[in-house]
Amino acid sequence: MPRYVVQSSFTGAFLAPDPDDGQPRWVMLLRDAFALGDLETAAEMIADHVDPFHRAQIVDLEGI
Repeated sequence: MPRYVVQSSFTGAFLAPDPDDGQPRWVMLLRDAFALGDLETAAEMIADHVDPFHRAQIVDLEGI
């Protein structure tokens, strides 16, 4: 079950797939975020799609 989301420490936004092309984009609502099943995939998403100024973090939804 997916339990991790990527969040920008700078803006508070979450990564989510764009409905038009599926590429990650930032959204403000957690309900719109893209939940991932493992830390490795979340880390790859940060490396591939996030600019460093966001200071991205991985949030474990089971810990909330």
